[in-house]
Amino acid sequence: MFFFHHIFFSIGEVFYSSYKNLKVRLAKKKLSEQDKNILKNLLPYYAKLNASHKQEFIEKVEWFIAEKNFVPRGEMTMVTQEMKLLISATAVMVTFGFPGVTLKHFKKILIYPDSYYSTINQQFHQGEVNPKLGIIVLSWENFVRGFIDLQDGINLGIHEIAHAMKLENQIHYNSESNFFNPTLWGRYAENAAMEIDKILNGEETIFRSSAANNQHEFFAVALEVFFERSVELKSYNQRLYQSLVYLLNQDPLVLAREV
Repeated sequence: MFFFHHIFFSIGEVFYSSYKNLKVRLAKKKLSEQDKNILKNLLPYYAKLNASHKQEFIEKVEWFIAEKNFVPRGEMTMVTQEMKLLISATAVMVTFGFPGVTLKHFKKILIYPDSYYSTINQQFHQGEVNPKLGIIVLSWENFVRGFIDLQDGINLGIHEIAHAMKLENQIHYNSESNFFNPTLWGRYAENAAMEIDKILNGEETIFRSSAANNQHEFFAVALEVFFERSVELKSYNQRLYQSLVYLLNQDPLVLAREV
């Protein structure tokens, strides 16, 4: 009896998975030329890609938009196509070195108009990631600031996606997990530890002080600098930069030269 129950349960899972995939395929829409122009004008990373990588980037953005549930919160009454586009493009940029990684665990993205108050720790937040609920939370005003100055190494979108990416790698029941090579992570972690010590010792560094809060926070801040200040980071600490290149399976400086 258990055998047949297991078979029917497995068949049910297959049909449900196929149904979900079908829904996503039906929901997937091509980006318009206006969408692509927005990316070209607001995201230098995308603008510098060659034609082949641009197409790959666009397709991944289309899938990300289709697979995620974008939910307005607070006084935000609706989520526009531009919001979905820029949030998705940020996620795709950070994960671009891993074609199969879509942050599958994080199905819902909550968007507040500005910094929001958390009743859990009674503090205002600009963004956060909740792995238990599979949610990424962003405040739109602070997210947009990351696009106003793309060279200050401060970008809320990159920061929160980096947290989600690190957590996604650790979720073992997920088919997307363990995409970070353990050896490469170890090399990155060694370089990161030295930078954290510099910050704690009051030495001059390219990273802001909050990066030393813990290893999770350093990773998120490091990725902000990696994508926004690639040249400066490589000049400042080539070993750390290269360890991130190997870990993330991409080099923004090389991608920019392939145009």
